[in-house]
Amino acid sequence: MFGIIWLLFGLLYVVLEYGLLGDSHVYPATGNKYDFKNALIYTGLGSFLMGMAQGWIEVTWLRKRYQNKSFWKKIFIKGTFYTILLIIFISVLTLVTNSIRFNSSVFEPVVYNSLIVFINEFSFWSIIIYAGLTLDIALFYSEITTYLGNEVFYNYSFGKYIKPKLEIRIFMFLDMKSSTTIAEKMGHRKYFDLIKAYYADMTDAILETNGEIYQYVGDEIVVTWPEKKGLFNSNCIACFHKISKAFENKKSHYIKHFGLVPGFKAGFHIGEVTTGEIGIIKKDIIYTGDALNTTARIQSECNNYGARALISKDLVIKLNPDPSFSLVEIGKLILRGKQDAIQLFAINFN
Repeated sequence: MFGIIWLLFGLLYVVLEYGLLGDSHVYPATGNKYDFKNALIYTGLGSFLMGMAQGWIEVTWLRKRYQNKSFWKKIFIKGTFYTILLIIFISVLTLVTNSIRFNSSVFEPVVYNSLIVFINEFSFWSIIIYAGLTLDIALFYSEITTYLGNEVFYNYSFGKYIKPKLEIRIFMFLDMKSSTTIAEKMGHRKYFDLIKAYYADMTDAILETNGEIYQYVGDEIVVTWPEKKGLFNSNCIACFHKISKAFENKKSHYIKHFGLVPGFKAGFHIGEVTTGEIGIIKKDIIYTGDALNTTARIQSECNNYGARALISKDLVIKLNPDPSFSLVEIGKLILRGKQDAIQLFAINFN
C-alpha cells in the first residue's frame, strides 16, 4: 500500500508540473533539461521505490521500535527520519536522472553542479515539502491501520459493510490456558504486561496467513478469514502452527520475564455470518450468526478432550490435504437448540 500511495502522489506531481511547464524543455529555476516522458517514468518509478522502502522500513523496523510511543510522538519521530531519508533519496535520484539526460557519469562536474544548483533553488524544497506530505499521509495510514487493522481500515474507507452482507467466514477462537490462576499469581499489572507481549508475538503469524483480528476479549483473541483466504494453503491452520512456533522460539524470553510460557488452546469453525457496520459515535464492523457461538463452544471443548486445537467437520471437509498436519476424529458436540451434533477433530502437527 505504501508503494501505491507514493506512486499516485508521484504521478499527480508530474501532471501538475506538466501543467505549469507545458512545452518548455527546461526548468526555469535551474535551467536543467525537462522532458515530460522522462519525468513521468523516473518520478513514477522513484516514487514507487520510495514508497516500498518506507513500507519495508516501517514494517520490519520502526513500527516495532516505537510501538510504545504515543501516536503523535511516533508521527514526529518517524516523520523526521523519513524526511532526512527523502532528501538523500531525491538527491541521488536527481544525480542519476541528470546523468542520463547529460549522457555523463554522475561524477562529472556538469551533473554534480546541476544538483547543487537544484538544491539551492526553492523548486527542490517544494518537492521535499510535497513528498514530505506524501510520506506523512502514508505514515498516518500506517499508524491508523495498526489501531484498526488493514482490512478494517479498507472496509471503513470504501463503505464495504454499510449495508449488511452475508459471508462465509472461518473463525479461530484462541484462549490462554489457566489465565485466571496466572493473573492471581502475577498481579494485574504484571499480567497485563504478559497479555500485551502474548498478543504482540502472535502478530506476524496472523499477518503471514492473511488473518484479520476481530476481537480481543480479555485473554482470548478472535481471528477470522474470508473463506478463500482461510482455505488457501490451509492459512487458518497454519496461523495456529506459526503462533505455536513463535512461542516456542521465545520460550526463554517468557521464562525470564514472566516465569512461565503461556499455553493456549483454539477452536476452528466455518459458517455463514452477517457482516455490517454498527454504531453512531463509535462505529464497528461486527459478525453475527451461529458460526461464532459454535466456534466458541468448540474452543471450550479443548479442555474436555485434552486437545490444543479442535476443528469442526464443516471446516475439515473444505480443507485440502496438507502434509504439515493431520486430523483425528475424537468426538461430537451437541449444541442447545440444534438437532445435528457437530463432529470434532483434533489437529496434530507433523
